[in-house]
Amino acid sequence: MTGVSADFEADLKDVAGKLTQVESVMDLGALRAEIADLEQQAAKPDLWDDPETAQKVTSQLSHRQGDLRRVSDLRQRLDDLTVLHELAAEEGDSGSLAEAETDLVQLAKDVDALEVRTLLSGEYDDRNAVVTIRSEAGGVDAADWAEMLMRMYLRWTERHGYPTDVYDISYAEEAGIKSATFKVTAPYVYGTLSVEQGTHRLVRISPFDNQNRRQTSFAHVEVLPEVEEVDHVDIPEKDIRVDVYRSSGPGGQSVNTTDSAVRITHLPTGVVVSCQNEKSQLQNKAAAMKVLQAKLLQRKKEEERAEMNALKDGGSSWGNQMRSYVLHPYQMVKDLRTEFEVGNPSAVLDGEIDGFLEAGVRWRKQTENA
Repeated sequence: MTGVSADFEADLKDVAGKLTQVESVMDLGALRAEIADLEQQAAKPDLWDDPETAQKVTSQLSHRQGDLRRVSDLRQRLDDLTVLHELAAEEGDSGSLAEAETDLVQLAKDVDALEVRTLLSGEYDDRNAVVTIRSEAGGVDAADWAEMLMRMYLRWTERHGYPTDVYDISYAEEAGIKSATFKVTAPYVYGTLSVEQGTHRLVRISPFDNQNRRQTSFAHVEVLPEVEEVDHVDIPEKDIRVDVYRSSGPGGQSVNTTDSAVRITHLPTGVVVSCQNEKSQLQNKAAAMKVLQAKLLQRKKEEERAEMNALKDGGSSWGNQMRSYVLHPYQMVKDLRTEFEVGNPSAVLDGEIDGFLEAGVRWRKQTENA
């Protein structure tokens, strides 16, 4: 739905039908019953005698209340919009009619977004997300590309008002970054961003080539669910090596004068994580341990998935190229799985990626059901 609708009634009916379908999928009666049950559990005086159960109950209650509030607000907006349009039409109020049509365009977008939310039913989809971006083939252009991708995602979080916490940035020598890890806090943000996992390719005239040649560079995006106390990722102290060092910024310059940055190596797997954004070594170690737990949890999931895929014929490949960003000789960003494309790379790189995210979630659901 684009622009001001020429047929308000038809568009309103379409949005109303889609919202009714969303309400049916969400099963509002069962949702209210689940909220009531969780509220009873949360009200028990001995709830926090078991912190793990308490965290699970309060987290589920918050998420379920948010889901109900969101769909109820959309239903109220639809009802109000119907009344507003009827009154404006009766009174011949062109200003209010234009306002109703503009509101309907936004309402349609919000209903579409909620429809996508109903497709996020994975075990960890409602979690916060831990995102890691790494430069791959392409030298200095790839390092610059990795930094551009980090900015794209951070701009997307700003647009939605999602808090972010940058855990670690490893700067490249000439320009850009070798890698970066940050957390995004919002309901269902892991399920939403998980479709971004894979290799992102950039084609452009290299700003680092004095002969102005076209360069193709690559960066990899990894998206993990934030671990919670109930995940039980057991990491014995003997299985890790902790190194401390001074935080550094672009060009290798020292950010502080104390060895507060922390690097943790998981010896059995070779997984390495680091954190340097906090002020104290203790805080950095705690944050790095959470990232390590998330990575080990993801490895466990991948091993289980590999065992299941071995019983099937095929399965989706998440590690391959999944999106191409072409700045020269033409302007195009195209998702190689969903075929969704946009002819304005500047807007995409400024954080306008919702269309890609929604298409990715729908594509993943279709492939799971195929």
